[in-house]
Amino acid sequence: METLRPFVEKEILENLAKQVPELDVTSVETCLAFLHTTAEVYTALNTHFARYGLSMGKFTLLMQLLHAPEQGLTPSECAERAKVTRATITGLLDGLERDDYIRRQPSLTDRRMLTVHLTEKGRLLLANMLPDHFCRTTKLMANLSYAEKLMLIELLAKVSAGAPAMSQ
Repeated sequence: METLRPFVEKEILENLAKQVPELDVTSVETCLAFLHTTAEVYTALNTHFARYGLSMGKFTLLMQLLHAPEQGLTPSECAERAKVTRATITGLLDGLERDDYIRRQPSLTDRRMLTVHLTEKGRLLLANMLPDHFCRTTKLMANLSYAEKLMLIELLAKVSAGAPAMSQ
């Protein structure tokens, strides 16, 4: 799937600002730069995960299960942790189970519930993948100093806090 890269020239924004006084050129430029970077990173991540036959969602679930308690996680716990719907998790789990990376089994404490566990094949996939994954993540952030990385985390938290303004 190709992602549209948002970009508008500053001159166009300045002309729009003359017509729409609420338009803050710097805010729009910052938002567009953020969206452009996000699209580039998502594209790169999708390519990276595809090397291993995964999607970002499947990788997220595998990482949850790698660090899950011994009794596993319920599908609802996976959905809550990933902040997605149960239906989304069910689809991801179906694919991971088909590939033999996870198994679902009845809960030891409540037979009406299922728990999800990594299989040995899933553990091996992550053991082979994670060194490459973290090396690439380090390279993604290599142009930032330690202080800049910390600042970016703070700045992104501020952007995130403003996100409800777009949906209210």
